Amino acid sequence: MNMKVKSYQVFPLILLLISGCDRQESDSRNKLVPKPDFIISADQTHDKFSRTIPPVIRVPIGSIIEAYTQEATGGQLNLNSTLEDVKNLDFDKIHTLTGPIYIEGAEVGDVLAVELLEIEAGDWGWTIMDPIRGFLKLENTDPLFKTFELDKKENMIHFAEGIDIPIEPFAGVMGVAPNTDSLLNTIPPRANGGNMDDPNLVEGTTVYFPVFVEGALFSIGDPHAAQGLGEVCGTAVEAPMRFIFSVNIIKNWIIEEPQYETDEYYATTGFGITTDEAARKATKYMADYIAATYGLTWEESYMLCSLSGDLKIAEVVDAPNMLVTMHLPKSIFINRK
Repeated sequence: MNMKVKSYQVFPLILLLISGCDRQESDSRNKLVPKPDFIISADQTHDKFSRTIPPVIRVPIGSIIEAYTQEATGGQLNLNSTLEDVKNLDFDKIHTLTGPIYIEGAEVGDVLAVELLEIEAGDWGWTIMDPIRGFLKLENTDPLFKTFELDKKENMIHFAEGIDIPIEPFAGVMGVAPNTDSLLNTIPPRANGGNMDDPNLVEGTTVYFPVFVEGALFSIGDPHAAQGLGEVCGTAVEAPMRFIFSVNIIKNWIIEEPQYETDEYYATTGFGITTDEAARKATKYMADYIAATYGLTWEESYMLCSLSGDLKIAEVVDAPNMLVTMHLPKSIFINRK
């Protein structure tokens, strides 16, 4: 890592190193993959966010979990589905999420750290261009529905003749339970995470969530095999998927909305009903992070956001909220003591 490790990250990093040493095995590609402590099947699901939804499993801090997820409709579509099948969908099953997972020791005010250790897409996926629901909201355009066999050998999605899209899988929805008895739909992103639809949340990323209820109650789903920033037509390549991730709890650190990092950069997220509002929040959170982590004044930190921070529109179609992120390269701090 090229940046100074934050004090509140030391414990989970040490825990991961200790717990991971005797829990790895090699797969056929000679890649070290963690052996899970717990496995959750694709039928252990729910489709709302609420503190009232009971957990499907309880796990200790530091656990490694393997979770199987259905595509966004909860198994209502398959490779041979048509536009007529889409018209007959039960939209109450969107999104079908695997979980919730109760993390023992997670308390209100903590931060849940979810490290995405391995992500494997299924064998097929689908996407739809619904002109009314997409970003452009075209009134005189017909919908278009496509299914794809995922070319796992070449790691490609063959969109059309001569057009190939790399498979870059991630979870469109990840989140903890909000502190409410209401059953909230999963469509928009919120402070608890939810439908962030950020294609940067790939394997190797650690995502941080503020904890709003005891046990955190983490869920994952809406898996995407490929998606551009913005998800402008309203869908990605929606596909079933398998995830392996670890869960850790960080004490004495307060964040208002999810943040995440890789070896190369740190990122903040902000949701809002406009991209302007979301971008302002993501920028403020990054300035706060820099000031707290690197000992700069807030004014210097804000200036650094302007010089090195990259604002990115993650999604613009999950009404009523949009999500904007800011990425900051860790390389600029390589000489910071």
